[in-house]
Amino acid sequence: MANGKITRRSFVGGAAGAVGATLMKPSLVRGAEANAKIKVGVVGLGGRGGWIANLIKAHGGYQITAVADYFDTVAQGVGKRLGVEKSKCFSGLSGYKKVLASGVDAVFLETPPCFFPEHATAAVAAGCHIYVAKPVACDVPGCMTIAEMAAKSQAAKKVFLVDFQTRTDPIYIKAIKSLLAEDIGSVGMLCSQYIDESFPDPPKTKTIESRLRRLIWTNDVAIGGGFLVNAGIHAVDVGLWMAGGQTPVSVSGAGAVGVSKPNGDTNRVYSLTFQFKDGLFLNHRGEHLRNSTRFAADCMAHCQRGYLDTQYAGLVKMMGKGVTFNGGKVVSLYGQGAKRNIATFHESITKGDCSNPTVKPSVDATLTTILGRQAALKKGTVTWDEMIKANKKVPVDLSGLKE
Repeated sequence: MANGKITRRSFVGGAAGAVGATLMKPSLVRGAEANAKIKVGVVGLGGRGGWIANLIKAHGGYQITAVADYFDTVAQGVGKRLGVEKSKCFSGLSGYKKVLASGVDAVFLETPPCFFPEHATAAVAAGCHIYVAKPVACDVPGCMTIAEMAAKSQAAKKVFLVDFQTRTDPIYIKAIKSLLAEDIGSVGMLCSQYIDESFPDPPKTKTIESRLRRLIWTNDVAIGGGFLVNAGIHAVDVGLWMAGGQTPVSVSGAGAVGVSKPNGDTNRVYSLTFQFKDGLFLNHRGEHLRNSTRFAADCMAHCQRGYLDTQYAGLVKMMGKGVTFNGGKVVSLYGQGAKRNIATFHESITKGDCSNPTVKPSVDATLTTILGRQAALKKGTVTWDEMIKANKKVPVDLSGLKE
């Protein structure tokens, strides 16, 4: 809580628990008993990564046997807390390789998203199941790599799960199912918004090492994708869900930095209209300024006979003639959503379910917000086909960082 208001950070909590010692061999994972212990590694142990590691341990079906973080003090500190051998706590840019070489069955990727495509590619080559945070990449080539690695995972009978919270919530699921069944008529317009207090953006140093802490990297398009891709994606993803899984054909709009002396290169304010091929459109606005505005990650569908209003930290409400499901209060979505995804990941591995349904919508949502980012920078219109054809890579300067 900050000044009595909910912030994005206020969702972050912690949990701890005990895990058993019966471990799964990679060759025995598929179709194994549901109570078997899965050997996992966690790569990226900052605020969310360390918190996710607590939830993994609390689940009871995993054994964390290796961890990695760029910063050695973080890797050793979190590893000690989790009971990981000191020799299996790795650091530097290549720490993830050592985690994969340690013999884990699955890997949780919780670094800044610029590293996900490379890390996922290596994890697929190592024969691991993969759990990755959102957004899945910072640019189009990275998204394409994630889609390709997910396809390879499925072919190899491996699980690949992307951790979005809203799509796990029972109230969201029931309400959007009703919406898509046109219980309140066809959707005429979609509106979404994402508002938060942004993250620290201190002056840059000689290397990007100082940008890899405390979500500072969210300010940098090359490292974290920028605010729309990294944060606004939550609300935009719900809009795509309400649109029946469509991706937009174009986006028009504008954006601005919004502060006088930024160090990162992300826009902090933007207003965008995503146009779909069937004539439906999604109006989205974002604001990431330290101005004490309430946190919001909302999406609303305006339909012929009613409306559906969804709030990440509040109510899901459906109103209209003849509606029998009115929604309800969303409870602790940030934490509960992560717990549900961690449980689903375990269940999918033990049951051999490699259908991997979270990948396509997550890649689509990341590409959609990248499209929006490009339109905001252009202050004009960018089409989906133009973006895909350009396949623009946003390089990360890793010079001076320790391997």
